[in-house]
Amino acid sequence: MASGTTAPPPPASLPRIVAASLIGTTIEWYDFFLYGSAAALVFNKVFFPDSDPLVGTLLSFLTYAVGFAARPLGALVFGHYGDRLGRKKLLVLSLVMMGGATFAIGLLPTHATVGSAAPVLLTTLRLVQGFALGGEWGGAVLLVSEHGDARRRGFWASWPQTGAPAGQLLATGVLSLLTGVLSDDAFGRWGWRIPFLLSGLLVLIGLWIRLSVDESPVFKEALERSESRRTAEPGRLPLVSVLRDHWRDVLVAMGARMAENIGYYVITAFVLVYATDSAGVSKQSALNAVLIGSAVHFAVIPAWGALSDRVGRRPVYLLGAAGVGLWMFPFFALVDTGSFGYLVLAVTVGLVLHGAMYAPQAAFFAEMFATRMRYSGASIGAQFASVAAGAPAPLIATALLEDYGSSTPIALYVIAAAVLTLVAVSVARETRHRDLARIEAGDGERADARAAAGARTV
Repeated sequence: MASGTTAPPPPASLPRIVAASLIGTTIEWYDFFLYGSAAALVFNKVFFPDSDPLVGTLLSFLTYAVGFAARPLGALVFGHYGDRLGRKKLLVLSLVMMGGATFAIGLLPTHATVGSAAPVLLTTLRLVQGFALGGEWGGAVLLVSEHGDARRRGFWASWPQTGAPAGQLLATGVLSLLTGVLSDDAFGRWGWRIPFLLSGLLVLIGLWIRLSVDESPVFKEALERSESRRTAEPGRLPLVSVLRDHWRDVLVAMGARMAENIGYYVITAFVLVYATDSAGVSKQSALNAVLIGSAVHFAVIPAWGALSDRVGRRPVYLLGAAGVGLWMFPFFALVDTGSFGYLVLAVTVGLVLHGAMYAPQAAFFAEMFATRMRYSGASIGAQFASVAAGAPAPLIATALLEDYGSSTPIALYVIAAAVLTLVAVSVARETRHRDLARIEAGDGERADARAAAGARTV
């Protein structure tokens, strides 16, 4: 019988594993966010030129939302094989799929060249992006979570989470540079393609790093243990096991994602539309504000993750959800001033508060599920929520702006999401003391009891 606790990796290997996860998630999020920024700035003109400008923006955001629709399917497929074959193989595949689709977008003919076939091709490639990202997140955070120990898991697992602001930073930075040095006409004709084509080089770098790391030791131990027992459990589909033994945790994860996902896309994607169309801010200024906010976001995520190791995942997450909800009215009031400084303040504070949810999320979700269904459980909980949360967020916000001509309904929309998240996390169990190698199907309550007993003896 395998030992109860997996030996931690040598000290030098954990930073390398974190770096491999981080570079991969950065590239994948770069690809994904690049599309969102381009949808707000140029796709309405390049792929939907016959529409009213705001309607064209709605249509481009609709293709943006399609990527989210494919993420649950990616979560199911990658989760299934990730729980059967291991985390590393699926992470390599997701990186290749995402990078290939993004590179192909940079080569797409426009509406002026091939007519309605252009948005169809764009939508198809967006589906591939979403499918790949649906499988990327779970594998990346698990590879780190399962290599470390519980004492600093929140800190180390938060580093792959910084791939989101790093990808946003990279995507927005490249677009900001291009819009700064190119005329609007040149950017609309060919300049927007450059950041998509750049993805090809980034993927090669990511593959070189990601192929150099080892498989998760917790997964290898669980695989050996299940094979030695020869029970019926290994033959059951991970999805079936998740829904049977961890359905409550899946619902908690989905609820926890509401404020985090909706708030993020309103603050970083929709703000590009709102600031330029309603507040009279230039595209360059709006991009620069998101750029600065993303840099601060990147810096604070590990700090929030470390705090979750000290006080727990739930208190930090609850603070972030409440903060994002309370910040929405000040956020739009600051953007409405048209001042670049206030715009930077609005975006930066919003992202700092968002980081309090996003940082502990990786460890929090990983600690909910047993090893042989952890990839499936964490991915399903995270990605199914994204269909109802992040996917329609810019679309709903843009539609509310068109219908009401005011930011108030949009702020209320984010506040409602924050309330849902507060309820979900409030009813969740604290997980920071759990040993990932010891969690078995359906034993969350027993794990909590052991953790509480251990804490009382310290």
